[in-house]
Amino acid sequence: MQLPRDAVLLRIFVGEDARFEHQPLFEAIVLKARELQLAGATVLRSPMGYGQPRRLHTTKILNLSEDLPIVIEIVDAQDKIDGFLPVLNQMMTSGLVTQEKVQVLQYGKPAPATKD
Repeated sequence: MQLPRDAVLLRIFVGEDARFEHQPLFEAIVLKARELQLAGATVLRSPMGYGQPRRLHTTKILNLSEDLPIVIEIVDAQDKIDGFLPVLNQMMTSGLVTQEKVQVLQYGKPAPATKD
């Protein structure tokens, strides 16, 4: 699979406890992105954050939260991301979704060096 140099980063912010059809939402999103053959997805678990209700979620012992912030990043061509957004909308009941243009510098293994 080849990615265009000019691509899109879809960033999805959800709580660790968010669910979709009996599984963690972040897992359901990544599996759906894979099923739809998007180029790649990464899940990042954050030690601290807050969202619209302004409730702090943290790993600090005195304020330990079980619903830590999760960020899912998906990179692909604009048309593939646009096709994924309606699916994502069906899966999410809350959270934040952002999109930004990115330049892909490398995807997969670099080409082998050639001898001159």
